[in-house]
Amino acid sequence: MAEEALYNEDLSIHDQWDEICSQLKMEFGETAFDSWLKPLSISSFDNGVMNICAPTAFMKNWVIAHYSDRIHKIWEHKNPEIKKVQFVVQNIAAPSTQSFSHSDTSLLKKIKSTPTPQSLYGLNYAANSFYAPSEDSEYFVSKLNPAYTFENFVVGKTNEFAYAAAHKVAESRNVSFNPLFLYSGVGLGKTHLMHAIAQYIKTNDPTRQVVYLSAEQFLYKFVNALRYKDTAAFKEQFRSVDVLMIDDVQFLANKEKTQDEFFYTFNSLMEGGRQIILSADKSPNDLDGIETRLKSRLNSGLVADIMPTDFELRLGILHQKAQQMGISLPQNVAEFLAQKISANIRELEGSLKRIAAHSQLLSGREITLDMTQDVLKDMLRSIDRKTTIDEIQKKVAEYFNISVKEMQSSRRARNVARPRQIAMYLAKQLTSRSLPEIGRKFDRDHTTVMHAVRKVEELILEDASLAENVESLRRSLEN
Repeated sequence: MAEEALYNEDLSIHDQWDEICSQLKMEFGETAFDSWLKPLSISSFDNGVMNICAPTAFMKNWVIAHYSDRIHKIWEHKNPEIKKVQFVVQNIAAPSTQSFSHSDTSLLKKIKSTPTPQSLYGLNYAANSFYAPSEDSEYFVSKLNPAYTFENFVVGKTNEFAYAAAHKVAESRNVSFNPLFLYSGVGLGKTHLMHAIAQYIKTNDPTRQVVYLSAEQFLYKFVNALRYKDTAAFKEQFRSVDVLMIDDVQFLANKEKTQDEFFYTFNSLMEGGRQIILSADKSPNDLDGIETRLKSRLNSGLVADIMPTDFELRLGILHQKAQQMGISLPQNVAEFLAQKISANIRELEGSLKRIAAHSQLLSGREITLDMTQDVLKDMLRSIDRKTTIDEIQKKVAEYFNISVKEMQSSRRARNVARPRQIAMYLAKQLTSRSLPEIGRKFDRDHTTVMHAVRKVEELILEDASLAENVESLRRSLEN
């Protein structure tokens, strides 16, 4: 937990909120942050009470139930003057006409004259997002990363098939495969390809209506539609587009009603000859909690696997990123990084950014192998020990004489619950996995992991025997 940040009276409330948002994004992961926490904004601060706005009552209630305790605790550490954090629903004002092109004017009038439920769909008019090309259509899309283009995607043997399929779908209205289903592990480029497809279409064929969003956002919008009895507008919004793109489909697992709606949306678009593009962390057949009939639909087009990167591809990525950053990267340093950091492209790029920042902040100090090993010693130490959540679960289960299956079960008996909490704590400390990823390994959500980590942190200070047990487990896992 990054609670060491101290109160800085020179920072404004909004600057403090920006720092808090960065910490929340790190703790909960990018997908959950973008869906539930990014839309929040500071309203006012008066007499020790911080008011935070949510765009809808549903979002406010969700945040209160799942995130408010954590937000309150971070605020208290960030600024001792804040005694209470409360959440309110903001009044949603219509966007300024200055931010719209001529083709948006009828849409703007529609937003201004439409009751509140319509505004719940979160129309996004950011500069690098889409808007409706036709005067009668409503439209939204997740914000796209301008760096995620086909030109910036380094192609190698492990991803060339997925790249070719993605490019074909982007440049052609009629392809022989539909849907396109991309899957890979974390940080291997599937989201990059999804953004690249959307941005290619935006640039080269702007008349095509494209909706791109995460599965969690789809879930949120569907629940909102049910809550406000506005499912007709929801169906129209999704079933009238030319291209529907949904990222991280695995998050629809065990959401039966949402899967039903997605199934019917899927069929409607397919019957109309519209393109569907999906991504997930596993192949359709391996997705747990997804209905058989939906798996069949996901398998009905082209399934493209982005495999783990090989050494040559990682080397190419490093040299391309170094060129974009304007730094001179010695070949021996690039080879060292490509050899050491093999599991995740994001970690590979992150290591390069750390090295570059260190060099630039120290008056252009030359990048060397010794400097690289020193700057990245914490990351390299973590990689060398290669601790996995599975290993942590097995080790903790053996230590406390229970089975891994019991640890992952719903049992709440103390002799099972406490080892489970310790395993979650160690997973957070010894791996780079996000809270949601850890939670899924224990068949729990991220809030349960947060509670477990905080609980073990408290117990370590209070119970010397438990602290010794945890430290013993840590040493055995690190060796």
